[in-house]
Amino acid sequence: MDTPTYEPPAEPDYTPRPNPIVATPATLAACAEDYAAGAGVRATLDKQRSAA
Repeated sequence: MDTPTYEPPAEPDYTPRPNPIVATPATLAACAEDYAAGAGVRATLDKQRSAA
């Protein structure tokens, strides 16, 4: 009788990778751009808070 062989699952890849958020320096221009891009999100949040 053949004994079944057990194949363990593959190990996850734990290789460190660079984080683009941490690697990019914070500048005043980048922060202003992020803030401007979030205007719609802030408006929706204000609507939701006022309806509660």
